Amino acid sequence: MGRGGLMRQAEDVAEQFVQHTKRYLPHVARLCLVSTFLEDGTWLMFQWKNQSDFLSDTWKCGHLLADAFLLLNLVVQLGGCVLILSRNFVHYACFSLFGLIALQIVVYSILSNPLFLMRTLALGGGLLLLLAECHVEARSVFAGVPSVGRQSSPKHLLKLGGRVLLVLVFMSLLHFDLSVSSVLKNLVGSVLILLVVVGLKTKLAALTLVVWLLFINFTLNAFWSMSSHSASYDLLKFDFFQTLSVVGGLLLVVALGPGGMSVDEKKNW
Repeated sequence: MGRGGLMRQAEDVAEQFVQHTKRYLPHVARLCLVSTFLEDGTWLMFQWKNQSDFLSDTWKCGHLLADAFLLLNLVVQLGGCVLILSRNFVHYACFSLFGLIALQIVVYSILSNPLFLMRTLALGGGLLLLLAECHVEARSVFAGVPSVGRQSSPKHLLKLGGRVLLVLVFMSLLHFDLSVSSVLKNLVGSVLILLVVVGLKTKLAALTLVVWLLFINFTLNAFWSMSSHSASYDLLKFDFFQTLSVVGGLLLVVALGPGGMSVDEKKNW
């Protein structure tokens, strides 16, 4: 069997997975996607004093403003998660979380850390896909007829933006050294990233990235194997749930498809 036959078989397996899981895959995807907000909000309740002291000392803003910012974090994150999981006012929840992410980038000086910034933007990509999932487009009298206007509709633009931002997390995982294993991982990862971005064999590529990312997450971010008093515990825990959120975004790509602005969609015309 040639490479084309193997690829078709792999695509069939991916399509069968989508068909068998279509009832609950979006729910699992949403739960994974909001997991980092749930974890961060819960963690904040137990680390309130430390975070308040940190913000007050860093920004010289006093504990009143620091506590106000922390309260905003807590309400937006936990409240947004409840709305998203219950499928109520998802637009408002996503926009609130977008605003909180932007605020955290400034307050915690994330712009100065490129790797952390890419991970944060990838999380925003998942929120864009959530917006695409709940976006209701006006019915057109030309429904079913492909057109440039339909291809660039808000829903398709959201899916494209979500795909592009999601794969940034993989850019932070690439290691640039000359070892054979590292070069091979970078090559395979780059190909899969490119496939998701352009929307070619999207479901298969996204599922492969999900498996890869889960493997990396459970091996490199195993915070449960460390003491809760360890200096690395909170960092690994944060990375674990942030990566799990990106997995949720990729599962949404699998469940929803790449959208009109993709090679896969054009091939179906």
